[in-house]
Amino acid sequence: RDLMDMEVKPEPWRPHWYERRVQPCVAELLGSALFVFIGCLSALEEPAGAGRLQPALAHGLALAVAVAVLGNI
Repeated sequence: RDLMDMEVKPEPWRPHWYERRVQPCVAELLGSALFVFIGCLSALEEPAGAGRLQPALAHGLALAVAVAVLGNI
């Protein structure tokens, strides 16, 4: 066969090293920082009788908002 008759398959698309390695680490860092910040803020001023419920609700609501906002990504 002639060299011109052969089909050349393109290489499959691979994401850039930044998208594979750096972006997941930055996302994890920001997410963890958000939840630690929200947890610390919710435990600062403890109203009488709230106990463990207030930080638990703060984390749960923060997670629900993050899923609702970023769920389509």
